[in-house]
Amino acid sequence: MGGGILLSMPGGKVFSTPGGNFLAIYNVAEVKSHDHVVLQCLDIVIGAICFRLNDKHKIKQKGMNRRGNRTIAKEKLYKSILRRIRDIYPNFNIGTTTGRKNGIEYTWLHPYRHWRFIPSDYKYDKLRTKQKTP
Repeated sequence: MGGGILLSMPGGKVFSTPGGNFLAIYNVAEVKSHDHVVLQCLDIVIGAICFRLNDKHKIKQKGMNRRGNRTIAKEKLYKSILRRIRDIYPNFNIGTTTGRKNGIEYTWLHPYRHWRFIPSDYKYDKLRTKQKTP
């Protein structure tokens, strides 16, 4: 049985409500996304965001001067998703967390929530970020 990451989350603040935890271990199960249309859609949305965050939209096929059709299609999907998110949160940066507007008790009432997952061995490198212009 998998689900190691999900199974470790119910005790955390993210899955807590004033009445207690709402995600119990017995409610977590493995599924194959191709058997569930909603999960297929979620896979596509998450994949499009991951695609962009990992700079895969810049990849060109070997020996070609332009990007492939799938690469262009994935970038268009990402841009469409980002437009929809920015309708809710103007100027939202996809590489950050949405935060908890109005406090933790409203977390599950927001129309869109986005968490930024950071590896435990992550190190911030100021030399690799865009510098603000004075």
